[in-house]
Parts: sequence; C-alpha cells; structure tokens
Amino acid sequence: MSNVKKKKSPLFVVYTSREAAELWGLSENTVTKWISRGKFNPDEARKSGKVWLVTHDGMVRLSEKEPQEEE
Repeated sequence: MSNVKKKKSPLFVVYTSREAAELWGLSENTVTKWISRGKFNPDEARKSGKVWLVTHDGMVRLSEKEPQEEE
C-alpha cells in the first residue's frame, strides 16, 4: 500500500454544522458562532436551505486540528 493520501469526493469534505461539531468535538453553537462572526472564508461555509454547510479545510483551519474521527 502507498502512503499517498487518497483524495476524497467533494461530498465527503463538506459537513453540516452539527456534523462538523461532532467530528471536531465542539458544540454546534461554536461552529455557528464562527459562521455568524465571519471566521470562515467565503468558500468555506454557506447556507443550504435552513442548514449551514462548512468545509473540512475551513474546520481544520479554524480549529487548528483534524477531526477526532472520520467515516
């Protein structure tokens, strides 16, 4: 097996604010505060219907860590 990191499908690098909070061990309130305070870059968060979506890269940048577990 190669040590090269496999690139994930775009569907698996975008999370709802709730999913991101769970993966990074944060409260959903923390993630939504980051969104409302403009901490995410424009290409790292957006609203889809009533749900906020955030990118993996945006979460890593703001939390300064990788998620605790990934599916």
